[in-house]
Amino acid sequence: MLDRTASRAARFITFEGGEGVGKSTQVKRLLVRLNRGNIEAVRTREPGGTPTAEAVRAFILQGRSEAWGPGAEAVLFAAARLNHVNELVAPNLAHGRWVISDRFHDSTRAYQGLTGGVDEKLIRGLETLALNGHQPDLTFVLDMDPAVAFARVGSRQIEAALAETGDRFEKEDLSWHARLRQAFLDIATTNPDRCVVLPANQNEDALEQEIWDTLVRRYPELGTLPN
Repeated sequence: MLDRTASRAARFITFEGGEGVGKSTQVKRLLVRLNRGNIEAVRTREPGGTPTAEAVRAFILQGRSEAWGPGAEAVLFAAARLNHVNELVAPNLAHGRWVISDRFHDSTRAYQGLTGGVDEKLIRGLETLALNGHQPDLTFVLDMDPAVAFARVGSRQIEAALAETGDRFEKEDLSWHARLRQAFLDIATTNPDRCVVLPANQNEDALEQEIWDTLVRRYPELGTLPN
């Protein structure tokens, strides 16, 4: 039976931004902080989060879909997202667990839509299908000059990322990543009630605290949790 009280208390938080801005680190830190306050939460990512979606992730990020074009990639991302929502996001929210995702639908808007040139009507149609009514409650857009972001990423991190995903997006030039950065900023401007832009070129501890302070302002009940 669906616990409706728990469902209302659960939050769906997403992190967005370009390559190398530290999303994964902050997702992990937020999960630890929520669990420390006895708030049940799960961490996930896109594309991925479920076995089916992870298989789609590998297919795309290893470059096997690149020849099909950004439109086909948008369809693949939407298929992975629908599976992710139905099998992980929705069930956890229904049981009162927060869901913290490293990327979600805004990444498709930014990568394939605003940067890749896929028609907005197609992006919106795929989004409506894949989200199945599960819009994030709050989205943190971590913003950084892509030149600075890539300079901050150490060689070990790059090698680990490429071992898993290949260089599907990392290989694009800085002008492409600059357009991607602007795409995320445009999305945030269009969705001011949901999106909060935070400067990512700061100390990880300071960024973690700024994320937490933003959450407490949005959800005052978190203010009673231990720091």
